[in-house]
Amino acid sequence: MANALKQELVEAVARWQSQGVYPRMVTLLVGDDKASHVYAMQKARAALRLGIQFEIVQLPGDTPEADVARRVEAFSRDPNVHGIMIELPLPQGIDSQRIVSTIHALKDVDGMSPCHSFAKPSPDAALYPATPLACIRLLKHYGYPLRGHDVTVVGCGQTVGLPLIHLLIAEGATVVACHEYTQNVRAHLQRSDYAFVAVGKAGLITPDMVHDGLVVVDVGISQGANGEVAGDLHPQAAPLTRAYTPTPGGVGAVTTLQIFANLLHAMDMQHASGMLTIPSP
Repeated sequence: MANALKQELVEAVARWQSQGVYPRMVTLLVGDDKASHVYAMQKARAALRLGIQFEIVQLPGDTPEADVARRVEAFSRDPNVHGIMIELPLPQGIDSQRIVSTIHALKDVDGMSPCHSFAKPSPDAALYPATPLACIRLLKHYGYPLRGHDVTVVGCGQTVGLPLIHLLIAEGATVVACHEYTQNVRAHLQRSDYAFVAVGKAGLITPDMVHDGLVVVDVGISQGANGEVAGDLHPQAAPLTRAYTPTPGGVGAVTTLQIFANLLHAMDMQHASGMLTIPSP
């Protein structure tokens, strides 16, 4: 799936370049969070393979919130910057929502701007976070239809669960949302055709909770004391399902590329609005 998406993106980037437009993304790092730095470097390597210009801007952890906001606003005004990302978490004392809100809506490739949250639940109408879009893209690629099917989403976070629920409804699925107050997650899973799990607790979905008709998209990721990466689906539960995505090597493999699919979608939206102009030949 990732390889197929990569080829689509390479071709789309080439089309923009042939018109004199060179896709460029900026990601902002504030402080020295190691995980954020790793994620930013992963995106930088992917951008290089796609022919996309990618800049990492790193600011000291004690940078005042107002200075961070001004930097983001400057990128928003720059016609040569087509996409902006903020690596979260930001240091204590900086209001993440305020900083994200300063990104121009049509350059917010991570879909975090409030205006996207309230847009029509369709990936064509707004920019949505990459992970939920990657989940939907995976199922479509492998021929698993969502329309008319029962789906359980376990985990209702701002970046995965909630936008995923919107997208699933747009696909015609009937959705149950399970969260920390849900009394019996197993009962919902037993009645479902699909499960999307995004909690970040290793082995949360145990063998007794799944069935042989259930397709599980495992978004959760956590790291044990020995450094081993694990998903929310218990290893012994995985073979008892109809199909599942592995962790690592599943949703994450598509998500990084989906970020750049978002960038190109953002550029289409910028062009349609008149914000991005194609140079005269």
